[in-house]
Amino acid sequence: MNFSKLPLQAMILVLFTTVIILLLSYLFPWRNINWGNLTYSYQKSVTVSGMSEKKEANQVASYSAGVSTYNDSKEKAIAEVNDKISAITKAVKDFGIAETDIQTQNLSIYQNQDYVYEGDRQKYKPGQWNVLNTVTINLKDVKRASDLATLLAGSGATNVYGPSFSIEDTKEIEKSLLGEAINDARSKADIIARSSGKRLGEVLNVAEGGTSSPYPVLKADYGRMGGGGSVPVEPGSTNIQKTVTVTFELK
Repeated sequence: MNFSKLPLQAMILVLFTTVIILLLSYLFPWRNINWGNLTYSYQKSVTVSGMSEKKEANQVASYSAGVSTYNDSKEKAIAEVNDKISAITKAVKDFGIAETDIQTQNLSIYQNQDYVYEGDRQKYKPGQWNVLNTVTINLKDVKRASDLATLLAGSGATNVYGPSFSIEDTKEIEKSLLGEAINDARSKADIIARSSGKRLGEVLNVAEGGTSSPYPVLKADYGRMGGGGSVPVEPGSTNIQKTVTVTFELK
């Protein structure tokens, strides 16, 4: 501000106002004012894991049956494999397997490349055609697993794998295990709380882990079994596990 251009009365007013403000600032009891305290606090909590498990009898037996062949003629190789797969599929359906439980797993058609020499040079020459067709089969009555394995062993399939056992639907079991896993976590958290002179409050967070249900897979070399006897199979059970991570408030 250029004071030289202000009228005398205006200058006196500005100076007077400034003096008053300075006096008030000096005389005002600033120290007697309670401004309060700014503090940072965190919520006390404890985080623990919980687990629950249960064994359930297996409900489904899964198999894989395939036919593979080589032939100089692509068409003959395909026809041979198709005929054998059709025969296997019919036999499985006659056994009582629903069409919805039979599915093509893999189909491959390719021509081998043979190495040949012309003089000192190595070259590739088209070889035989290889055709492979594999189907998967799900059996819902595991008591008949041995019978189906025996059927597949004599079906003309060049490779058979299985059965692998599993549980068809684990949703209801998982719901039950989830509650048990949370209770397991609460029990652990309560021990920790009491040991530190605290008590548990509300659940602050729950993180659900995956469901683990490993099952054994039986792979038999059916081709070496010969023609006698049945394939021994035991369905067994599957151990289902549920894990959670829970954070509890501490009071």
